[in-house]
Amino acid sequence: MSIVAKSYEESADPVVAYCAEHTAVQTPLQAELQKETLTNAPHSGMLGAPEVLTFGENFIKFLGAKRVLDVGTFTGASALAWALAVPDDGEVFTFDIDHANYRKFGVPILSKCEKTFKKIKPVEGPGVESLDKLIADGQSGTFDFAFIDADKANYSNYYEKCVSLLRKGGVIFVDNSLWDGAVCDPAKRTDPRTAAIHEMNDKIYQDDRTYSALLNLGDGIHMAFKK
Repeated sequence: MSIVAKSYEESADPVVAYCAEHTAVQTPLQAELQKETLTNAPHSGMLGAPEVLTFGENFIKFLGAKRVLDVGTFTGASALAWALAVPDDGEVFTFDIDHANYRKFGVPILSKCEKTFKKIKPVEGPGVESLDKLIADGQSGTFDFAFIDADKANYSNYYEKCVSLLRKGGVIFVDNSLWDGAVCDPAKRTDPRTAAIHEMNDKIYQDDRTYSALLNLGDGIHMAFKK
C-alpha cells in the first residue's frame, strides 16, 4: 500500500483517507474549482491536494501573512486557498509560464467572489525570471509565505529565490517533495525530475538559513522556516 497520495485520488491506504477526512476543509468555491479541474482540465492530477491547501491556509492565518508567493498556478486552486486565508489587504502573486488553464478553468469560478479574486495577482512567464524581477525591484524580505508547485527541474532555483523574498519567520511549502515515493529509491533518481526533487530535499535539509521538516502529507511537503 502506498501512503503517498492526494485525497482526491483512489487510495488503498485507510490512514491517508482518515487523515485527509480530518484535515481538509473546502469552501463551496474551492469544491467547485476542484470538481471542474478534475473533470475537464488536462493533466488534472497536477491539482494540489485539498489537505495540503488547508494546511497552508492554517499556516497563513497563524503567521498573520499578508503577502504570498504561489509558484505554479495551474487552474488556481492554491492561489484561491491563499487568497481566502490572507486578510482583505493581502496579496497573492501567482506565477506560471502559461496561464491558459487558469483563465479557462479558474477565472470563471474564482471571479464569482470579487473580494477574494482581487487579491490574486497573476504573473505570466518563466518563474525564475519573475521571482528575480521581484528581487531586483527591492522586494526581498517582504513576503510571508511561499508555495512551490511548478516545474521540478527548477525546484532548487525557486527555493533559493523564495528564501530571499521571505521575511525572517516566513514559511515555504514545497509540494510533491516525495514524488509518489520515487525519491526514496536511488534507482529512480536517474529520472531528471526525481533527481531534481531529491537534490532540493537535500538542499533544504542542509540549509543553515532555515529550519525544516519533510512531511508525508499529500505527495509530500517540505517545509522551511526562515531564520
